[in-house]
Amino acid sequence: MDLRSELLKSIWYGFTALDLEKSGKVSKSQLKVLSHNLCTVLCIPHDPVALEEHFRDDDDGPVSSQGYMPYLNKYILDKVVEGSFIKENVDELCWTLTAKKNYQPDRSSSTILPEKDAFRLWCLFNFLSEDKYPLVMVPDEVEYLLKKICMAMSIEFNCVELEDFFSQDSVQQSGITVWMFLEMMNSGKVTRGIDASIISMAIEEVYREIVGDVLKEGYLWKKGQLRRNWKERWFTLKPSNLSYYTGEDRKDCQGNIALDENCCVEVLPDRDGKRCMFCLKTLSKTYEMSASDTKQRQEWTTAIQTAIRLHVEGKKSLHKDLKLKRREQRELREKRRQAKEEELQRLRALQEERERKLAELELLKEAQKQAQALLEQDEQRRRQQHEQLQRALEIQLREAEEARVSMQAEMALKEEEAERQRKRIQELEEMQKRLEEALQQEIKARLDEEAFRYAQAGLLAEEEEKMKALMNLQEEQEEYIAKTQREKQELKQEMEAKSRALEEAQRQLEEVRANRHRVDQDVVAAQRKLRQASTNVKHWNVQMNRLMRPIGPGGTCPCLFRDTTDMQRLKTRFSTFSRRIIPAEKC
Repeated sequence: MDLRSELLKSIWYGFTALDLEKSGKVSKSQLKVLSHNLCTVLCIPHDPVALEEHFRDDDDGPVSSQGYMPYLNKYILDKVVEGSFIKENVDELCWTLTAKKNYQPDRSSSTILPEKDAFRLWCLFNFLSEDKYPLVMVPDEVEYLLKKICMAMSIEFNCVELEDFFSQDSVQQSGITVWMFLEMMNSGKVTRGIDASIISMAIEEVYREIVGDVLKEGYLWKKGQLRRNWKERWFTLKPSNLSYYTGEDRKDCQGNIALDENCCVEVLPDRDGKRCMFCLKTLSKTYEMSASDTKQRQEWTTAIQTAIRLHVEGKKSLHKDLKLKRREQRELREKRRQAKEEELQRLRALQEERERKLAELELLKEAQKQAQALLEQDEQRRRQQHEQLQRALEIQLREAEEARVSMQAEMALKEEEAERQRKRIQELEEMQKRLEEALQQEIKARLDEEAFRYAQAGLLAEEEEKMKALMNLQEEQEEYIAKTQREKQELKQEMEAKSRALEEAQRQLEEVRANRHRVDQDVVAAQRKLRQASTNVKHWNVQMNRLMRPIGPGGTCPCLFRDTTDMQRLKTRFSTFSRRIIPAEKC
């Protein structure tokens, strides 16, 4: 589906909204306003005279959609340049025109969607609708869209309440219009019991994914190119580029990485304190990023590889490609269904032919029985008339013999015909057996295919379990390494503390040794003083003994003591002083 087809879908709603009488025609004045608004939102110059010149030969009456299409293609769509305008503005213009006429929900109901959500659902409907007018969406696409919305709301899609809606003959034959779809969403069958903000977020997420071509978005840690520091950024992945912003409001774009066939994505080992790392390599740079967990890393690497594959294959949108594949699958299923119906009709025809042959055989058997009964009746009549018509019978014996021969020949022909019919019946029975065998083989092949699918699912589950076990072992190894590093750090701190304690003990030992040296010097000085004091004591002892020597008769001596008591007191004090000094000298 190219850009022209997408624009025509939205413009078709705008044109039909201006057709108030539902006659398939719109006045020229309204088309002028519509054309001017389309040129404004498509960022192309508007020629107000072109519409009058284009319909110069027509009357002043309204213009049909078929008559407006050549003008629309020549003067508007042929001038459109992809990337020079915002398609959402075109959708909003056409939605504003068509919603005033066709979208009038009951505002008193609590399940009515906001105008913004209804607009996004309208855009999603246009994207997934069939490429034929009036625009409708097949039930399979409606179910696909509802499943995407329920998945975004983290709930399981329950189609039981919608079975009556999908089983309607009009829905199965003609499809679903956008107004039927919006009425179903406003009825609350899908969103019953869910908060309005969650519904709006889910619709916005699906809108950005399908209409905005956003393959994946979310927070990742990105390593800088110059400062080499890590910062958390909001990444948005599209088929052509990978953009990152400061926040999820996407207002401040920090960079844009163009994706082409030269890009590749690789898983990196954990380092710099970051885990679940991967890198995106281009021709000029390598961008390192870190996800929150292994699942997110796997989803991001797969999404980036999908974007690169789409660029290599020349596809601009993933969901456009998926839509085409789903349509091809539906067409293939329809072809298979038609082939199966044709085969069933052929089998019914064969069965009817077989029944017809059997009926004919029964008729032949009945005719044979009737002929046999007639023969018996003739034989009995001949016997009754034998006596009466013996002479006539003898005359006509030859003729009767000839009649009998001809009858036998006719009976032989009838028996051959009956044999041929029996052979035909046997052939039909054998053909029926072969058809039954072929049906059994097809059933067996389908059962084998289902068994292979179950086996493949088991292998995938086993691979996922092994991957989880590997990740658990890796986490345990990381924890053990971290624990070893902590123990090593603690041991290092303990050794440093002991080294500081040893240095402090050595310093104290040096101080003790210095104090001991000073004390030894003090002891030596004290001993020297004691020796000197001891010498002085001995000297005074000698002097004292000399002074205490008795004086003979007639001798003369200076009178040192006035009497004997003073001398005795001095001697006692000197003895006490001597007793105090001598022990100290010994020490």
